[in-house]
Amino acid sequence: MPLAMNREVFITCAVTGSGSTQDRSPHVPRSPKQIADSAIEAAKAGAAVVHCHVRDPETGKPRRDVHLYREVTERIREADVDVVLNLTAGMGGDMVFGSPEAPLPLNEKGTDMGGATNRMEHVRQCLPEICTLDCGTMNFAEADYVMTNTPGMLRAMGGMMTALGVKPEIEAFDTGHLWFAKQLVEEQVLKPDALVQLCMGVPWGAPDDLNTFMAMVNNVPSTWNWSAFSIGRNQMAYVAAAVLAGGNVRVGLEDNLWLDKGVLATNAQLVERAVSVVSNLGARVLGPEEVRKKLNLTKRAPLAA
Repeated sequence: MPLAMNREVFITCAVTGSGSTQDRSPHVPRSPKQIADSAIEAAKAGAAVVHCHVRDPETGKPRRDVHLYREVTERIREADVDVVLNLTAGMGGDMVFGSPEAPLPLNEKGTDMGGATNRMEHVRQCLPEICTLDCGTMNFAEADYVMTNTPGMLRAMGGMMTALGVKPEIEAFDTGHLWFAKQLVEEQVLKPDALVQLCMGVPWGAPDDLNTFMAMVNNVPSTWNWSAFSIGRNQMAYVAAAVLAGGNVRVGLEDNLWLDKGVLATNAQLVERAVSVVSNLGARVLGPEEVRKKLNLTKRAPLAA
């Protein structure tokens, strides 16, 4: 297989995520101001795209309150640095079952299920250039937790994204997710110039060995744009792997807390390291306006409150 290196690469920084990392590093941002400030610093370090979740400002636990997303959006839009905004739409599909012998009723702690319109309200109001579409249901690390995204839910949410003019970033955690994403394009729920994020190494999705990674890459249509990441210690190795395989890259505290062994990272430091890897491979790091042109994105202000 010939090398198909990407020579013009954009970097996404996944700023905070929704995982239980808030007490494992002082650098994981919680409040809207902290999240926006960290995103802005990542942009200054070279990230063209920032991918944002929101958290409870006091506890750091994941939330999906529209006012929190609006504050993050407004702070980033008002900053003195330009960046493409990517808001998660993955929240609201969390199902936690009871014990193996009594799976129902669901465990209320951790279960958060919303309808398509409810899950998309912050996107409708904030109007980011990109929002994520987790393109499948998956057992996700914890024993009784299932990340739930039914075909019907994905068709509804994908159609809303297309109608809003917000580009879906298809998050594919396994090959079946890519299969369904291609079906959404065939049904014209999503536009043909799709954007996909290959999410590697997340238990229990696609492992991050290179054979599985290339199987994922080879299932991405040639007309699509794609990025990839792996979690934990392989995050920076996947910067190189993604570029060499022809894609773009994602780093950030959502996926990895460490800069080096024993050294906790900031988002800006992870972006700086990624910029160094990309540049040393001989590729050029794209800026936000170049990414908008490449992906056919529109920058807009949020709706008036």
